[in-house]
Amino acid sequence: MKILCIGGGPAGLYFALLMKKQDPSHVIRVVERNRPHDTFGWGVVFSDQTLGNLVQADEPTARTILQAFNHWDDIDVHFKGTTVTSSGHGFCGIGRRRLLDILQDRCRALGVELVFETDIGDDQEAARAFGADLVIACDGLNSRIRTRYESSYRPDIDTRRCRFVWLGTKKLFSAFTFAFERTEHGWFQAHAYQYDGDTSTFIVETPEDVWRAAGLETMSQEEGIAFCERLFARHLDGQRLLSNAGHLRGSAIWIRFPRIICGSWVHWLDLDGRRLPVVLMGDAAHTAHFSIGSGTKLAFEDAIELARVLGAHGGRASEAALADYQRSRSVEVLRIQSSARNSMEWFENVERYTALEPEQFAYSMLTRSQRISHENLRLRDRSYVERYEGWLAQRAFAQAALGAPPALVRSLPPMLTPFRVRGATLKNRVVVSPMAQYSAVDGTPGDYHLVHLGARAMGGAGLVVGEMTCVSADARITPHCPGLYAPEHTAAWKRIVGFVHANSDAKIAVQLGHAGAKGSTRAAWDGIDMPLESGNWPLVSASPQQYVDGVSQRSRGATHEDMERIEADFVRATRAAAEAGFDWLELHCAHGYLLSSFISPLTNHRRDAYGGSLEKRCRFPLEVFAAVRAAWPADRPISVRISAHDWVRGGTTPDDAVAIARLFKSAGADMIDVSSGQVSKAEEPVYGRMFQTPFADRVRNEAGIATIAVGAISEADHVNSIIAAGRADLCAIARPHLANPAWTLTEAARIGFGDIDWPRQYRAAKLQLERNLQRERDMAAASAGLTPQQIAARLLEG
Repeated sequence: MKILCIGGGPAGLYFALLMKKQDPSHVIRVVERNRPHDTFGWGVVFSDQTLGNLVQADEPTARTILQAFNHWDDIDVHFKGTTVTSSGHGFCGIGRRRLLDILQDRCRALGVELVFETDIGDDQEAARAFGADLVIACDGLNSRIRTRYESSYRPDIDTRRCRFVWLGTKKLFSAFTFAFERTEHGWFQAHAYQYDGDTSTFIVETPEDVWRAAGLETMSQEEGIAFCERLFARHLDGQRLLSNAGHLRGSAIWIRFPRIICGSWVHWLDLDGRRLPVVLMGDAAHTAHFSIGSGTKLAFEDAIELARVLGAHGGRASEAALADYQRSRSVEVLRIQSSARNSMEWFENVERYTALEPEQFAYSMLTRSQRISHENLRLRDRSYVERYEGWLAQRAFAQAALGAPPALVRSLPPMLTPFRVRGATLKNRVVVSPMAQYSAVDGTPGDYHLVHLGARAMGGAGLVVGEMTCVSADARITPHCPGLYAPEHTAAWKRIVGFVHANSDAKIAVQLGHAGAKGSTRAAWDGIDMPLESGNWPLVSASPQQYVDGVSQRSRGATHEDMERIEADFVRATRAAAEAGFDWLELHCAHGYLLSSFISPLTNHRRDAYGGSLEKRCRFPLEVFAAVRAAWPADRPISVRISAHDWVRGGTTPDDAVAIARLFKSAGADMIDVSSGQVSKAEEPVYGRMFQTPFADRVRNEAGIATIAVGAISEADHVNSIIAAGRADLCAIARPHLANPAWTLTEAARIGFGDIDWPRQYRAAKLQLERNLQRERDMAAASAGLTPQQIAARLLEG
């Protein structure tokens, strides 16, 4: 083939040398608009794993790169005057100019034609003149080729909210360093690492509003660099910050990161009667935030995979070959971009985490991308994780008013640490999430519910939450849902609660709710969200609504009289729950049910005092909450479940969720159970492991209220990572508990904690301590008035 690479960065050069190595008969030209040694970056970073991929693809290049690398294992986090170090991370840094030199030399040695100082204005003319069979568009994140054929590539470019500047310094950092400094305007952070014998990269980043408030927008380049030198002086040890972007004036060196995702990476040109593929590669196709150091990694791995696929297809750029390339490569790119997005958003919102103590702040930063989990971090640096677990456990026992934990629990994993809310102390952080079972008879729970909830309480969870329990017969989702609106309901629940208390250390919670427009439907297995074939009851919601267009029964808007009755129903059910002995109450304000229908703008179109602004939409749920709180014993906690995201344009957003949480916190809520969706059938949720945890994180760390994370949390490693990072205080596990009632015991054993009964161990240790203290008191009393010699004689006598 004749291959034309437009752009002489790592992607184009590496692809060119791999293809030339694969088949020397290929004629390959790389065209770069800059001079051979021009570069406007400093150092680039690879993980040890990426280096392994390079060795397999082209050992001579990898060997030369390895000889030029600066390698380190440690990450240092500097925050509030404290440095936290974690090891075992395995990174390498190399100067961008040195990397380009190595790639250019290898290309020349293999016979690749390199053309510099040539700006291709028309890719079609360049392809025609060269007689190209394949064009690689690796012309960077501002790709003109991507723009020209955007209807084929379908780029989604999201320019992010932070400003950053890429600088260098002669200060040598022995670890990958993250430094955080506060100013009167907000927080700045530096990302720094050594990449050769005498130079380090030093990136300074801050949100745009902080950048403007600090006056950097109007400063010259020199003034802006001097500002950064003063701000990070204690980390620079007197060394200057350096710029290699002299061609830019003023604040133009401060840029915003563009997150680029393309729907397709291939455009087919009709050129002189033949079809010519133009393939995006590297930053032209996708970007990954610099905070996980994967931009160059993605470029190299793009080149490796495309070369492999073309070789497998006989060295031809056929439609089948390029389809295979995009199919195989896009999954890995999406995975890296998802991690990079998590990391990027963490750094965009550093302010959110600054209330954390340095130990937890550092852990949160280390695990921000969700690529590094608790157990993965343990593999990298066991001593660091064990120290951190001990620190976290001691704080957890103190928070639970249990005093300092005995030695046997100093390294409990975060999942197994206690948590106290009002008068309820949970033995661990695992919650059995409420799950509709559709097995009640006329609202009465029976033996099924006793076995279902009792088994999961005995299975090790700290808190078991019953399914949504309805406050009236017309508040039910289905005729098979449990309630708390009749004396027989209270008696049945009392039996179940009594079993849980008698046979486990678990606490048990009731979740009170009203189905609203989603009521009067069949059991899920008979047709989810389908109305009853007969015997339907009237529905009410915030505004007239039909949950499933053309299918569901239409609800009417609640009148003030309806709202008074419904509030009274909630109060009656609350008193019944207290009588039944529940330890905890959760108010269901999520998933499109009645109280949720008031909160979401998708379902609340009222024009009275209960519609309009978010505060007005929350008014009725807050009135119900206040009435419930007044009726519920003061020493027992109340959590509120909310939908933090409707996943529909115009619906509730994560920003709204923080405001909603603040309102409930002010009303006296103890925790927010942070779910999402199920408000509209038009929703388009983005699923993935722990996909709702970022919402719990935001609510906890911005609204300042404890949270329960829920959604695709399926293993102990997930729970440990969430709790340890301060993203939530409890984790609700649903489907895994359906498959295994003893999920908590099983997962604890899997991570090496076969005996998780710390309450029994704690009580035994406390009893022994009390015995020792009593023995000391007895000895003191027996020795009163005796001389030291007499005391010694008595001790010898026993």
